Amino acid sequence: MDFICNFAREMKKIHIITPVKDNIDQTLATVRAVLASRLDVPHTYTIYNDYSTDENTRRLEEASRESGFQLMNLSDLTQHPSPNYLLVLQRERRMCLQEDAALLIVESDVTVRPDTLQGLWQGAVEHTDAGIVASVTVDETGAINYPYLYAKGMENRVVDTRRHCSFCCSLLTPELLRRVDFDQLDPSKSWFDVTISHRSLESGLHNYLYTSLPVLHRPHGSRPWKQLKYKNPLKYYWLKLTRGLDKI
Repeated sequence: MDFICNFAREMKKIHIITPVKDNIDQTLATVRAVLASRLDVPHTYTIYNDYSTDENTRRLEEASRESGFQLMNLSDLTQHPSPNYLLVLQRERRMCLQEDAALLIVESDVTVRPDTLQGLWQGAVEHTDAGIVASVTVDETGAINYPYLYAKGMENRVVDTRRHCSFCCSLLTPELLRRVDFDQLDPSKSWFDVTISHRSLESGLHNYLYTSLPVLHRPHGSRPWKQLKYKNPLKYYWLKLTRGLDKI
C-alpha cells in the first residue's frame, strides 16, 4: 500500500492533450466531453492544432477563449507539414517529466464518458507497474470497434495486454515517460502508439486495457482518406505505399 501511495505522489497531475487537424465539429464534441469529466486530479488540457484550415483554426481559437482549454497552433512551432504527432509527444514528454505528470491522450474522434479520465488515473494508481492504461473503443451501439477488435469477448474487465494500446484514449504513466525516450523514435513514421506500446513492454512495464471504461470512437474523422481502409482497402494500401502515408 505504501508503494501505491508513493506512486500516486509521483504522478502529481495529468497533461490531457488532443491533437487535431480539421474535423472541428467532432473535435469540439471531444472537448466538451473532456471538460465535463468528473476529474479530481490537477490537470491541464491542451489542443494541438496541426495545420487545420484558417477557418477551423479561427473556430478553435474562439472555443479556447470561451471554454478555457489551451490551444497550441503547431504552425507556431514548426514548418514541418502535418502530421506532427512526434513533435507533440516529444514536447509533452519533456513537460510531463518536469512536473511529474502523466500524459493522457484523447484523440479528436473520441468522446469520453464523465468517469473515463478519472478511471484511467485510478487504474494507473492501482497498477504500479503500468506503462499505458487505455480505454477500449466502441461504436454507437456499444460494440467494441477498431482498433481494439482483438478485445471482443473481453468486455467489462481489465486486460493486461501484450497487444498494442491505441492512443485513442490512453494514459502514459510518468514511469513510461522516464523509461522510453521519445527523441529516439523513428521520425519517418507518422504514428507511434504501436512502437511505444512495445517499448513499454520491453522496458518491463505492463499495458492495461480497460474494457470497463469504453469510449465512443468514430475512426479517422480527421483524416477521411483513411476510411478507404474499410471501403476500398486496395486503394488505401496503394496510397500508403506510393505516397508514404500513415506510417506506423
